[in-house]
Amino acid sequence: MTELVEGILRSLPPELAVQPRVRDAAMLAMHADRETLNTQIELTRIPAPPFREGERGVRMAELFREAGLVRVRTDAAGNVLAELPDAPAGPPLVLSAHLDTVFPEGTDITVVEEGDRILGPGIADDGRGLAVILAVARALVAAGLTPPRPLLLAATVGEEGVGDLRGVRELFSEGREGREALGFISVDGAGLDQLVSVGLGSRRYRVAVRGPGGHSWSDWGLPNPIHALGRAVGALSRIQLPTDPVATLSVGRWGGGTSVNAIPAEAWVEVDIRSASPQALADVDRAFKEAVDAAVTAINGEITGSDARLTYELSPIGARPAGETSWDSDLVRSARAATEALGVQPEISVASTDSNVPMSLGIPAVTMGGGGKAGGMHTLDEWYENDQGSLGVLRVLFTSLLALQEAA
Repeated sequence: MTELVEGILRSLPPELAVQPRVRDAAMLAMHADRETLNTQIELTRIPAPPFREGERGVRMAELFREAGLVRVRTDAAGNVLAELPDAPAGPPLVLSAHLDTVFPEGTDITVVEEGDRILGPGIADDGRGLAVILAVARALVAAGLTPPRPLLLAATVGEEGVGDLRGVRELFSEGREGREALGFISVDGAGLDQLVSVGLGSRRYRVAVRGPGGHSWSDWGLPNPIHALGRAVGALSRIQLPTDPVATLSVGRWGGGTSVNAIPAEAWVEVDIRSASPQALADVDRAFKEAVDAAVTAINGEITGSDARLTYELSPIGARPAGETSWDSDLVRSARAATEALGVQPEISVASTDSNVPMSLGIPAVTMGGGGKAGGMHTLDEWYENDQGSLGVLRVLFTSLLALQEAA
């Protein structure tokens, strides 16, 4: 283990590698591999469904304190924040992982170990991330290593799905602690090679079409909301989507009506639009709205013998900003150097994560895995294997230290 750490240090920039306490922190992180895994299992066993992350947040705050962090607090959104002791004043680098899971309240979140594999909903996404940022904090405090600029630890809420990044929106809103941050590192899931430096933006809508409703025989001729939405969905499938940059549009859910022999009074669809380009996102958004309006207008124009008309309501149910951190930025260079020091070639990746928000504000941000291997994300069969898991902790540790040193 000592030889492994020494070899990694020799691959890092010398101004960091020669610091004895950096070596101490790395050794402590390696030796704490089983403790980190135990923390990952413990936190995953605490339910954190959408908008119900409080119980896990309470435990995370306790673990921050036990690690020796100071100013442990919970903000208005429910994010749990903490700092290193004796930290200098000034804008911080934020090191983050998210508390919430995609699994609704009441889901069986039993975690079991079967050989080298640990199974449990949320064990990797983001039980691994939470355990890794704690491991980094424990190593820094135990080694007595105080970086030249502040490091803010953040366990965020609302990263998944309908949470719509509400935690980082609060953290980076005007006047909040993240707004002047030097940068943002999100540890999300497993792996050693991917670096998310492009934030995939999205806009999500629920479209509800309403009419008078009626009997399928005696009221035939009244406008039918499902017919209008059928036309709209057909039109959406024919929109010429951009390919450079790529944009997507998908109808994820729809429903409505009360009986097979009734004209429905209401029907609805939910639509997801995505792109890493703000302009492409806006263009597809506009085409989507035009298609819905045209379909409802067309149905209303065909009605004869009745004053009844359809109306529609288009409600946003999610909007994630797109953004990008340059591959040549100091933060991404730090992440690349830390990854390459492990003997791994970093790969640029596009995803929708907590990093979207700081990226959209021009704050350098990157999302990375916390080591190990994983699969079945967002399913009840999610699993994690701690293959080179300790290297994931070192990757995050060295990325943080290199970024803080660059900012000094």
